[in-house]
Amino acid sequence: MTSLRPLGKSPENDRIQELFIKSILNINKRITFSLTQFDDDQVEEYLKNNNINCNFINFEKKNLPEGKKYSNKIMLENCINQFIENNYNYFVYSTADILVPREIFSIIDSKDYFISHPEFCALVYPNILSKNGKIKSVNTPHYGIDLFIFKINKESAKKLKNAIKHWKQYDWGINDNFFVSVCELLKIPIFNIYKYAPIFKYENDFKTINENRKWQIDSWRENQVYFKEFLKKNNLSILYATGSYHFLLYKIFRIKDMSFNLFIAYLKFYLNTPVLVFKKILNFFKF
Repeated sequence: MTSLRPLGKSPENDRIQELFIKSILNINKRITFSLTQFDDDQVEEYLKNNNINCNFINFEKKNLPEGKKYSNKIMLENCINQFIENNYNYFVYSTADILVPREIFSIIDSKDYFISHPEFCALVYPNILSKNGKIKSVNTPHYGIDLFIFKINKESAKKLKNAIKHWKQYDWGINDNFFVSVCELLKIPIFNIYKYAPIFKYENDFKTINENRKWQIDSWRENQVYFKEFLKKNNLSILYATGSYHFLLYKIFRIKDMSFNLFIAYLKFYLNTPVLVFKKILNFFKF
């Protein structure tokens, strides 16, 4: 499950998406893309011209609330329906700006602790960020979890479909919070496979698609309201929406998943907490 940005507007974004798609096609398994697009220029033509194996749905933008560009909830609903109606081994959520290791499913299929769990979620945190052509440190704790691999049965998929029936989500934000909370909803364990399958992430060209930091923050805050309603309705902790990444990293923490670099990433993140708290206090009093 993913969604592509419109093509032909930014050479950099087009290049990043091309690298992402090539990394998926290079995986040593048969992959089906679940692509829900929102009147995005040239995407359908690109898929046809490149014979991409996909379930393609175009959701007309006029059917979204005014001013909205896309909805991850609509994407998820379509993908779950496809999962239930077919026989897939995994359901995967991913952004389209990362490089996925070719052997990622072979790694999962070979580990005893995955084999012993009929259902689970495997994710990768942190990403290794490429910004302005330079690779950031492999243990820098960037915000964002861009790959969730769910091994679930159809009954769990139906439970998730029912749970999101009245949930809303538009534009940017809340996805990683949401999918971590889904693991508790479905009562499945979470494994961070960072030490086996690191993910490289590229920073998109946001200017050419009219997405700036203010737009992201406004989207996140609106989606936070919808997400709180989802959590309340499903008897899940409100901290998924209000506890920031401090709570998410706590929820995905497992000693067995640790490596030296992951330990350093956690250390850097939590050592920076007092600084973040101090900044929030200053902002609150507008000093």
